[in-house]
Amino acid sequence: MALMQERPQDGTPPAQTAPAAPCLELDGLAKSFGRGRRQVRVLENVSLTVGQGEFVSLIGPSGSGKSTILHLIGGLLPPDAGAIRMEGREVTGRKGLISYMPQSAALFPWRTIEDNAVLAREVAGLPRAESLALAREWLAKVGLAGYERAYPHMLSGGMQQRAAFVRALLSPQEFLCLDEPFGALDALTRQDMQQWLLALWEANRRSVLFITHSIEEALLLSDRVYLLSGKPTRVLRELRVPFGRPRAEDVADDPRFLELKREIYEEMKREQARQETAAREAAPPAGRFGFRR
Repeated sequence: MALMQERPQDGTPPAQTAPAAPCLELDGLAKSFGRGRRQVRVLENVSLTVGQGEFVSLIGPSGSGKSTILHLIGGLLPPDAGAIRMEGREVTGRKGLISYMPQSAALFPWRTIEDNAVLAREVAGLPRAESLALAREWLAKVGLAGYERAYPHMLSGGMQQRAAFVRALLSPQEFLCLDEPFGALDALTRQDMQQWLLALWEANRRSVLFITHSIEEALLLSDRVYLLSGKPTRVLRELRVPFGRPRAEDVADDPRFLELKREIYEEMKREQARQETAAREAAPPAGRFGFRR
């Protein structure tokens, strides 16, 4: 039962607490590349939010601009239109406000694992001794104790990804952008990494924007999922994942999980068919010998 608010003595209504601003808000983002006839519209009126301590995933076709969205959020590219806000403040075009993990581990081969892990803190000018202590603590938490002074080539792909995640986690920036971090891993390692990330996030609860091509991965990890169209990319649908936290390991066997997975797959197939039809209609007519004019 909700607690009743006490009315002030002068009879005025009690002050209402304003809801917390989203950790991230994208408002009507648009982006094109090229000029004139060669211009390609990549994003069209993309709006979405990531709440405080929320795990949100983006799913969309290959080449639909998912990574471009992260580049806009990170300030690496300017949007043609729209705004980016973090905790209510407009930050469009500003760099250094997010922690980013790319598709590959991207560890520097000449640096040890612990030196790679502290890189973002080193760039930020934070004390090295404190950073190394944190790195060693977190490397142990992710199963890399004993590898602190190893070099990247000495680790498996999954181990390198864990080291890269520690680097992102130790960044002074709270907001995490993960760009298909498990895409290059084999199926078994990917499944292990998903469970590892899920457990780590449950304990840490950072705000995360996660890009993936895997419907199952998005449903397993996320609180909400945005389904994106092909170019020009727009939000087709926002889906709230109906499974509680902590998320059970066998949730993928739940009939509701399987139904949602099928539903998203069918919607993506319809979008792919729409894109293929649009591409055929936009193509110039064939010439006498079958060549496009």
